Amino acid sequence: MITAGLDIGSSAVKIALVRGPENGPERVRSLDELIVHRVVRLCRRDPKELAEQEYSSLLAEMKLRPGEVSYVATTGEGELISFRTGHFYSMTAHARGALFLEPEARAALDVGALHARAIVMDGRSRVSGYRMTSQCASGSGQFLENISRYLGVTLHEVGELSQEADKPEKCSSICAVLAETDVINMVSRGMKIPNILRGIHESMAGRFVRLLTAAGACGIVLVSGGLAADTGLLAALRDEILRQDVSLELRTHPHSALAGAIGAALWGAFRFRTLQRRGLPLHSGRSV
Repeated sequence: MITAGLDIGSSAVKIALVRGPENGPERVRSLDELIVHRVVRLCRRDPKELAEQEYSSLLAEMKLRPGEVSYVATTGEGELISFRTGHFYSMTAHARGALFLEPEARAALDVGALHARAIVMDGRSRVSGYRMTSQCASGSGQFLENISRYLGVTLHEVGELSQEADKPEKCSSICAVLAETDVINMVSRGMKIPNILRGIHESMAGRFVRLLTAAGACGIVLVSGGLAADTGLLAALRDEILRQDVSLELRTHPHSALAGAIGAALWGAFRFRTLQRRGLPLHSGRSV
């Protein structure tokens, strides 16, 4: 059985095809079950059209017909997708995907383009705690991308540059506008780019650790979302955990950006089997 998960975010479309688990979402499968995946940035394109185009392209590459996919599950803004079978709430999808990627994780820190959120779950991916950043975007991927563009560096360079800092420059952790003003002032004063980036990472790390503790997280935390690949942010987070002396251990995974899509696909497999067993139509399931 093959199921698809589409995670429609504010900056990218993530798609994953998996071989669905046989015994429900609590059974953690190996990464061999992740057949194929794709992450495509929106770049001002229509998310609905892009998702449909990329999904069709992915099926063609795998020589699969749409009817051979048992369930198409969406999450994020995926309710816009016309060919979806069902939709799942983002926090439940990310919890399931995080557990798939890191079976020992009991929390996920999802850092997206507009928000960051802490999700606490048990070993069966049931969510028991949840906190999300406020409307201010100073702890988001979009904010960091704006700053890197102003500094004249790419997002891929940010992590390495941040770790070269010798005297981090503090910036506002409350407001994105104030933080960007701080950065402009730092540049005008001739501050080094690594020190500016490290200061931003430290500001973000402080917010994220507080988010995790407020949600009740402890033990192993998988970092998901686009910024999971930012080594400078991960280093700042680990330092902040030590500074605050909290019982958290951060981990990441090469497929961390796909956590929502993978989780949606796995929940789709679970719903498919449940409805099939009860003799109900696939579209009778509501969002969970």
